[in-house]
Amino acid sequence: MADKLETYERIVDAGVVAVMRGIGEDDVVPVARALHEGGVEALEVTADATRASELIADVDRALAETDAVVGAGTVLDEAMAVNVIEAGADYILAPHFDRGMVTTCNRYGKIAIPGVATPTEAVEAAEAGADMLKVFPASDLGPGYISAIQGPLGQLPIVATGGVSPDNVDEFFAAGATAVGAGSAMIDYDAIDRGDMDGVREHAARFVEAVADARSE
Repeated sequence: MADKLETYERIVDAGVVAVMRGIGEDDVVPVARALHEGGVEALEVTADATRASELIADVDRALAETDAVVGAGTVLDEAMAVNVIEAGADYILAPHFDRGMVTTCNRYGKIAIPGVATPTEAVEAAEAGADMLKVFPASDLGPGYISAIQGPLGQLPIVATGGVSPDNVDEFFAAGATAVGAGSAMIDYDAIDRGDMDGVREHAARFVEAVADARSE
């Protein structure tokens, strides 16, 4: 388990978070390993899964000796935040801003990344102590929104999530995003269904390469 500063630096350095949603219980750990082998350092297990806390703990244990940081996504309130933190989550993401979630993360020394879609939400999240802002849904709001929000809130890193793909990731980094979050664009669900973890690894590696190329421009 990484400390807060180390977690923050790993997310920023990686530039991408893999959103592991809708993956069967038996596949979560093999998929997490395959993603990490493909170059993904930041993994998000969504808390809307059945027995999510157990899955987070499983992934955390499986990757404990690696440079991976394991977080929890779709955390809707303070109670959910406590559960996933106790399971081993190093950072917490939400699709919205919930003050209790952010406060809980600060209390336990974890990275809080609430979702925002308006300047008001962004300012309120910043004032509550958010460490990063998850702009969601990024594809609907567009890269232009990332640029615009950087004006008043340029001190907070932005994680653009929702509809980010290898085809448009360069636009979000060019607009000022610090990192992006990706689910189906990074995770090959057909390969998972086939039990093809090599395919999962290779698909993830292509996304990681697209991120690296976008950040080097």
